[in-house]
Parts: sequence; structure tokens; C-alpha cells
Amino acid sequence: MPHTFYAPLLTSPSYTLPEDESKHAVRVLRLSVGDGVMLVDGRGGVFQADVTDANPKRCQLRITHEAQVAPRPYQVHVAVAPTKNLDRMEWLVEKATEVGVDQISFLRCARSERRELKLDRLEKIAVSALKQSGQAWLPQLHPLTDFAQLLATLDPPTTFIAHLADDERTELAQVAGTASTCCILIGPEGDFTPEEISAARQRSIRPVALGTTRLRTETAALAAVHTVHVAKLLS
Repeated sequence: MPHTFYAPLLTSPSYTLPEDESKHAVRVLRLSVGDGVMLVDGRGGVFQADVTDANPKRCQLRITHEAQVAPRPYQVHVAVAPTKNLDRMEWLVEKATEVGVDQISFLRCARSERRELKLDRLEKIAVSALKQSGQAWLPQLHPLTDFAQLLATLDPPTTFIAHLADDERTELAQVAGTASTCCILIGPEGDFTPEEISAARQRSIRPVALGTTRLRTETAALAAVHTVHVAKLLS
């Protein structure tokens, strides 16, 4: 399997890796002229290329073949309140990208422990997971947004809220297989407030369960993504 590099700005038959990638390709991977690599642009484009100049500051490649991978026939969007420990959100972004997710939104809820969030590192982790897992589509990461603000932008028939309140809930696996787009809202460690759950209900967003056990925020978000994929396979 050739080494994979992320090339979001690829537009011509040749491409020069950024300096950090060039150094890694030449000094660490020991690539030399004539060696083959793979490029992905994060938008479905997959390219085979050969090294034409193994310069550790500007490694140059020549595209030899290109293909376009179609997006999956359904979209998976998870909106999650980030935890105080950022490592757990980094883990979620990595694993959700590997499993396959189209969008990750970050929620600022009434009980949120983290009120600010920078996407730079999370985007790098998503790119790394994209390359490692052999996927062609990079998920969109959306900045931290107030719960009410995001709620107003979502399509109620294809949006679900996972919470732990004493309420009638349907298993996500039972409803996820019928929607072409599926967005699941995951609250903070203290769960959504009654007011937030009520606001979602007023918009006809259905409450769902993710099984019978109490899950950590990041585990719940990943379980939701995986549940949608399984539901689609079985539908």
C-alpha cells in the first residue's frame, strides 16, 4: 500500500508537498524519485502519483492516475457538546472519521464544561484519520455554536436528540435506517437540560436512546455514528 498524503489544493498534473510533508516523505519515509504515493483531496478525489524530485523542502509529484469516489448515499451528522478534557474530543474526531462521518458540530449547552474550542488541531486529527483509514471524504468540522442557534438550522424530520431524561425514547437503530440524512444531538456529561429537551421537542425533533447503558459523551457520539451505518446496512 503506497503512502497517502492529503492534497486539498490539487488542481494540476503535478503537485508539490508542503515543507512538513516533504520532510516526512523524504527523511522519514525515505521516498526517492520514481516511488509511488497516493493523494487524497478530501472531496472524493483519489490520485496515484510518482515522486519526481525527492527534495525534503519541496518534494514534487507527478499525477499518473485519478479517480473520484462517490459520497455515500446518506449523510451522517453528529452534534456534540465538547468535554472539558479535549483529549476525548480528539479521540472522537479520529474515530468518527475512521468509521465514516460527514459533519461534526460542536454544541455549547447550558451544562457544557467547555465554552471555547479551537478547530485547528481537530482538523489535523481528522486529516490524519482520513489518510490512515483510506477514506476519500474529509468530514466538515463546525465551530462551537449555542444549542438554540444550531437547533434552528436543523431539519426536524432527520434530527434526533439522545438524552437520559425520564422520557419516551425510541432506539436510534429503529429510526436511523429510513432517513437519507441523519443528525444526532449528543449533550454534555450532565446531559441536556429539561429546557433544551423541550426546545427540541417543540421543533418535532425526536428523542432517541443509544442502548441501555450510560455512555460518556464521546462514546455516545461514536456509538450514534456507528448505529446509523449499521441501520443503513440492514434497511
